[in-house]
Amino acid sequence: MLPFEGKLKADNRWVQMAKIIPWNRIENDYAKLFPSNIGQVAKPARMAIGALIIKEKLNLSDEETIQQITENPYLQYFIGFKEYEQEQPFDPSLMVHFRKRFGLGGINAINELIMNIEKEDHDDDDEPKNKGTLLIDATCAPADIRYPTDLSLLNEAREKTEKMIDTLYSPLKGTIKKPRTYRQKARKRYLAISKKRKVKKTDMRKAIGQQLRYLTRNLNHIEKLQEISTDEGLSNRQLREFEVIKTLYEQQSKMHKEKSHSVEERIVSISQSHVRPIVRGKVKTPTEFGAKVSISLVDGYASIEKLSPYFAGRAN
Repeated sequence: MLPFEGKLKADNRWVQMAKIIPWNRIENDYAKLFPSNIGQVAKPARMAIGALIIKEKLNLSDEETIQQITENPYLQYFIGFKEYEQEQPFDPSLMVHFRKRFGLGGINAINELIMNIEKEDHDDDDEPKNKGTLLIDATCAPADIRYPTDLSLLNEAREKTEKMIDTLYSPLKGTIKKPRTYRQKARKRYLAISKKRKVKKTDMRKAIGQQLRYLTRNLNHIEKLQEISTDEGLSNRQLREFEVIKTLYEQQSKMHKEKSHSVEERIVSISQSHVRPIVRGKVKTPTEFGAKVSISLVDGYASIEKLSPYFAGRAN
């Protein structure tokens, strides 16, 4: 008998999918992550895993995933609700914690568990052991980032460091002179090149050199302000970005000095510093950004055989 007073269709895809997932066995493994009774009560494994499946299957953002669950009784049933609730099940920020707790290994383990259960249910000794077709393919799981260029990355880094300088200087206002960043001049120089449809290599190299010098000045200002700052200083996010920008600066300075376009573990996004470029050689998309995934398909079940998130290549 279905919950929700039996008003859900038994042949609905979410109802059918819920039947083949071993929620109880997953719940037991999930409970091992929280051996202590201290702290906030964790959400059920079905709710956590179910929300992650919904997000990926429907290709939604964290916020939209929660919105869809709130509005759809079938999705609520899928994550373990016994009756329809009008309030959102949890804050979208918890989706980040769900991904960290389960990780790729946990998701793969659940996938293999489902496959093994299905194989056990359909096991037949009269059938030959060697059967079916194994398909293996490697592809790129593209990250949702804009196609970067060296100049645009440096411009973004410069703008972020300018905000960091503003943050660090704010509690010191009136006691010291504010460091000069020449932000308006730097912005004009960037736009002068970025708005052109075709840019000469010499002009691009000159523009990159200019942005590197502005960024050098800003990084030095930030380090000096951090030494004399009496306030809390930069936020955790700004501190993470500051470390990424320093690495980005080192990489870009090296490439500019050596007149090259490649470097090991090249950063192509400040907000997603783990993403690496993959040179595919395709006509429409010669370079893609994201993880390289090797996937096998057996009897309709897909498994991730290998996930390689780090690649180096040319992104300019």
